[in-house]
Formats: sequence, structure tokens, C-alpha cells
Amino acid sequence: MDIKSFFNGYGETAIALSGGVDSSALLFLAKKYAKRVKAYCVKSQFQPQFEIDDALAVAETLGVETEIIRLDVLSDETIVSNPENRCYYCKKRIFSAICEAAKRDGFLFVADGTNASDDTEERAGFKAINELGVLSPLKVCGYTKEKIRALAKENNISVYSKPSYACLATRIPWGTRITAELLEKTEKAENGLMGLGFKNFRVRYADGGARLELGKDELTLYREVKDSADKILLKYYDFIYSEIKERADE
Repeated sequence: MDIKSFFNGYGETAIALSGGVDSSALLFLAKKYAKRVKAYCVKSQFQPQFEIDDALAVAETLGVETEIIRLDVLSDETIVSNPENRCYYCKKRIFSAICEAAKRDGFLFVADGTNASDDTEERAGFKAINELGVLSPLKVCGYTKEKIRALAKENNISVYSKPSYACLATRIPWGTRITAELLEKTEKAENGLMGLGFKNFRVRYADGGARLELGKDELTLYREVKDSADKILLKYYDFIYSEIKERADE
């Protein structure tokens, strides 16, 4: 099925917009082919502000109405306890809120940015989305990550080169209780490194210390700005692990 035919069948569709390239490209396609569309962004303690800012900027450029849904995920003890299937409970809560808002606005369908390159079999979050009946047009229509980035670049979608981003909770190891303080440290530390030019990276918490993951091209940058980067990290963590894991280029 091609994407135009998809939206001919699902003419009035709500889009879960995260601020990443996948959901942004989906919003572009929905705006182009769907009869009616609205975007919904969820702001919880797990989403840094720049993700919301990126989402709103894309929606504004496309001329799509957008609603921000504020969600207190830290009020859910199951999520806070951080089990290995935490993503299932978190996604279930986030997309339940989106589905509820969309239904209120008269939308029968909700779609997300899952694409044909995503391994949906092993991820608990995708199970929650499927249970709620959320559609994944990019996956159904064969849009790979490479194809999505090319589409976004061709159509001047501002986030076309933005690296894949996972929520702040993923920086905290399974079984470690998630607190507002840990999330805030993570966001501030990563914002600080972004200010030095880092893009494809993670700052992971481990026993009070920071574990760095850097893209191949950013290992050189880290060596160049190591003193400044370490100074930022040590504002929020007790120490920095010496081993740096190389991230896949995204």
C-alpha cells in the first residue's frame, strides 16, 4: 500500500508527534494526503523541552493544529519502579492519553511514527501501541529510516538530520528508581553537551556516575573539548566512567 492510499482509507487521523524525524515526516504526509489531521504531543518528565519545541516548530511550519498533553508519569508507581518492561506501561499511558484526546476531537484513528526499520517484535512499547489500536502508516507502507530522512530533507522538514532520540528514562538502568532529580540531571547534562556541539550521544546514569556513549564522529569532538565536557558532567554526577561506548551513527 502506498501512503496516499493509506490516508484515503484513514482520512481523519490524529498524529502522535514526538519531535523526531519519523513522526514529523508522518505529519507532513498526513497533512498532504489526509482529509483532516491534528497533532498531539505529550509532555511528561521523560521528555526534554527541546523535543516539544522541535515538534511545535514542525507543526507550525506545516500549518497543523497541535495540542500538548501534560502527563505526570512519576505518579505511576509501576513506571517509577523501572522494571524491564517499563516502556510498555509508559507507552500505554502516553498513547491512552493521546487516544482519549483524539476521540474527544472526533478522530477515529491515531497514528505514530513507527517505521519499517524498527524492530517491533522485541520492544515492549510497541506491544502497548498495538493493544490500543494505534496505526503505523510508515511501517505499513514500507518507509525505512533512510527513506524517511530523504523525504524529510527533500521537503525541508527541519529535523531531517536529527539523530534518533529515546526518552530520558532510558538513561537510568533497569531497577533503579526513577526520580525527578535523576531526570533533571540527565536533561541538564545532555543540554550542556549539546551546547558544545554533541548530537548523537547519551549520558547514562550508573551508581552516581556518568557513562558516556558517543557517535563515531563525536569521539574526536570529545577529545577536543574534554575539559569543558567533563566539567559539565561533574556538575551533575559524582564521577565519569573512563570507558566511552561508541554509538551507531544515526
